[in-house]
Amino acid sequence: MEYIYAALLLHNSGKEVTEDGVTAIMKAAGIEADKGRIKALISALGDVNIDEAMAQAQPAYAPAPMAQPAQAPMPAPEAPEAEKVEKKKEKKEEEEEKAEETGMEGLASLFG
Repeated sequence: MEYIYAALLLHNSGKEVTEDGVTAIMKAAGIEADKGRIKALISALGDVNIDEAMAQAQPAYAPAPMAQPAQAPMPAPEAPEAEKVEKKKEKKEEEEEKAEETGMEGLASLFG
């Protein structure tokens, strides 16, 4: 794979893809180049139009479609929720008052 990358680097920099060029890139990358592989690569690329081949190449992965931002649900108005809580409190207070009054009535009947 590194041999192909070296050839592409030479091509993209506008230089001729040669054995010496690929060897120099491999050496600069700290990779010991196999002369047989380099000769085979140069021979295989001899009849290839690299620009055309790259234009026709499909990516190894299909890019994920752009996700549409999720539409947030409309927040419920706060007033109804607050009203419900307030009504529950009022109802509870009324029940407590009634219970208190009923209790007092019972005491009043004892003392008549």
